[in-house]
Amino acid sequence: MSTLDVETEIVIARPRAEVAAFAANADNATIWYQNIKSVAWNTPKPATVGSRIAFVARFLGRTIAYVYEVRESIPGERFVMSTADGPFAMETTYTWRDEPGGGTRMTLRNRGEPSGFSGLAAPLMAGAMRRANGKDLERLKSILEARVTEPSTTP
Repeated sequence: MSTLDVETEIVIARPRAEVAAFAANADNATIWYQNIKSVAWNTPKPATVGSRIAFVARFLGRTIAYVYEVRESIPGERFVMSTADGPFAMETTYTWRDEPGGGTRMTLRNRGEPSGFSGLAAPLMAGAMRRANGKDLERLKSILEARVTEPSTTP
């Protein structure tokens, strides 16, 4: 069995609390993840340890439905989800840290144990996942950096 471990990171010119709050909110997943097509909460919002969220994604030409359970949530620092139900075991970790000179370094890590045919294709999946994650983080950066606070127009 092949293990999949893909880590991607980016620097976003926004405060860490803002980046973390947006990225860790599953309701925003379809906005910045190109492959995620739908999100449904199986437990009440907001996401806390034990929350379950169902996702439907398109990846490598296949539709994949899975349920993630939040395993760890340290606001502004670390957010970890892993499959509670899905085609194979996968864990997604977001971490955020302040960058010297401002901004936030966000790291997105996916680790898993693909099974069956997916296990044989793990090297192909890793490359595709790395490219997709890079594009998704670029999209997140673009979205958040475009959210400039409007200057006050009142005297």
